Amino acid sequence: MRDRAAIHGLAWLAWLGAIVVLTTTTRNPWYLALAFLWVIVTEAVAKRQPLLGRSAPIWSPLRFGLLVIPIAALFNGLTVHVGATELWRLPLHWPLFGGAITLEAMLFGALNGLALTILFGAFAVVNRMMPLRAIIHLIPRTYYPVAIVAAIAITFVPVTLQQWQQIREAQAVRGHKLRGIGSWLALWLPLLTSGMERALQLAEAMTARGFAGGVASHNPVQQSALVGGLAVVLAGLLLRTVWGQGVAGLLLMVGGAALVLGILHAAGRQHPHTRYRPMPWQPQDWVVVAGALLTALAFLLPVPGRATIFYTPYPTLMPPEFALTLGVAMWGLLAPVAVWLVMGREVLYD
Repeated sequence: MRDRAAIHGLAWLAWLGAIVVLTTTTRNPWYLALAFLWVIVTEAVAKRQPLLGRSAPIWSPLRFGLLVIPIAALFNGLTVHVGATELWRLPLHWPLFGGAITLEAMLFGALNGLALTILFGAFAVVNRMMPLRAIIHLIPRTYYPVAIVAAIAITFVPVTLQQWQQIREAQAVRGHKLRGIGSWLALWLPLLTSGMERALQLAEAMTARGFAGGVASHNPVQQSALVGGLAVVLAGLLLRTVWGQGVAGLLLMVGGAALVLGILHAAGRQHPHTRYRPMPWQPQDWVVVAGALLTALAFLLPVPGRATIFYTPYPTLMPPEFALTLGVAMWGLLAPVAVWLVMGREVLYD
């Protein structure tokens, strides 16, 4: 059984990548506020969808932003003493914090906090809507045993929390009260023993199924090529950011990334595995990828109005500009919401 409105893991990665591109290329308050609004809308609609991945985080993006944005604004104001609008001044002999506290510095810190809030909300949506098996399938097959171990570790966290709650309730029924450090032993000891028991049972089951029982094969040529590809990517990044060689740096980064992906693909073919519940690529996945590309390319390519993304409140606070072209392109972030609203909750049986 499969939810018809389910979105493929690669499509979610494209959507998440578009948000990462947006939050790393601009600090324009208009674009960040619009992206935050779209993430909030996506998160609200995702709560009404059938749960596919892990449960939603305890903190919503709104609660996270109410904490992070003021902290980021205060920290940047205390550490970056730049700007024309001075709010107050701390003694100069104070290390790091001494100097003028400016409105521009606090505003820029608040914008950084807003960008972190957008990323938190986007990852919360992906965490909720991507099944754990979909995340495992995105990891290169050459690192598949590591992916399995990481997935097991992730699933042990909610199981442990559930076990902790059951132990607390059982001890409360028996009249146990938490009065000091010694009283916590009655909770920690059953939790530790039950966790060890689950771990041993899982280890025995995986050993019986021959997990990672094959002979490990290490190809020195592939390993050298992988290190070389990463070095080429780093060289291209240095050329582009430090020495200002944009075209040459971009070519090196693309070439190095292609080499790394090729090596990972070739190494993965040496570790075949079977997918019992494959998740095929469907038309709605193209919609999500197209919306993500629309947003990402608008902030990367020289489209009309792209100069408005280069906003900074320093040295004097100025009102930010808004380009309708970029604003329309950002509607691509609502592609998952459009898929859910159009496809509904119909279920397809395989």
